[in-house]
Amino acid sequence: MISIVRDGEGTRAIVTVDAAAICPRCAAGKGCGAGIFGASASVRRLEVSLAPGVEVSEGDTVSLSLGSRNLLQAAIIVYGWPLLGAITGVLLAFLGDLDDAGAAASALAGLAVGIALARVRLGHKDCLSRFSPTVIYLAGRTGN
Repeated sequence: MISIVRDGEGTRAIVTVDAAAICPRCAAGKGCGAGIFGASASVRRLEVSLAPGVEVSEGDTVSLSLGSRNLLQAAIIVYGWPLLGAITGVLLAFLGDLDDAGAAASALAGLAVGIALARVRLGHKDCLSRFSPTVIYLAGRTGN
């Protein structure tokens, strides 16, 4: 954790997160592939809220949690938008009475559009604030 922010909106923490270490499967190269849509930076700074009753200080190591609703929304962007693009491409191919090769090309084009839209959405600065994790407990104290 880097710092604590106290203002009219409450208390929040600025934390650094090693993006490569977030998921053990991703760190081992066996992840689901969702990381291909994210930024390439391995260390990120996030402004996170504090769960009730959690007291932290600058320099503490904390554990973060992302709400299930936010996780679902992120999964829809990462997986749903490309899938919707592919399905739309297939439907357009059907309506255009394209042959098999045309339908496959249309599905791939729709998939590419879905991936591009997901990358644009995930690239916005407000993305991390919208899918904001919460500090759920103190994992280690630095001795302050």
